[in-house]
Parts: sequence; C-alpha cells; structure tokens
Amino acid sequence: MTSAWRKSSYSGGATDEACVELAVLPEGIGVRDSKDPDGGRLVVYRAQLGSLLLAIKEGTFDRA
Repeated sequence: MTSAWRKSSYSGGATDEACVELAVLPEGIGVRDSKDPDGGRLVVYRAQLGSLLLAIKEGTFDRA
C-alpha cells in the first residue's frame, strides 16, 4: 500500500519551502520533512498528533 503524503494547504504548494508532510500509515500517522521524502520519518498515534497540534494552536511553543 502506498501512502498519500500531504502538505498543509498553507504551504502554498511551493517546493522550496521547509514543510512537513503527513500520511496515514498502518502503524499510525507519519510525519516527514518535505525536502527529504526518502529520509527518516516519525510515526505517532493519532491522539498524540492531536495533542501536539492543539498545543501549537494554543501557543505553547511560542517564543517570548
């Protein structure tokens, strides 16, 4: 099964931008660097990704 990796619509489709891509994989949600699609990837559970995205939206990781 080939996974469909997708970038955010906010990336504007530019290929020279540093973006992450996500894919639904058999073992969880895959996260990879769009500039290095053959490189390593991180696999997380759906709930973990949801918690991370919520923390980002809430500004948890914003620099002061």
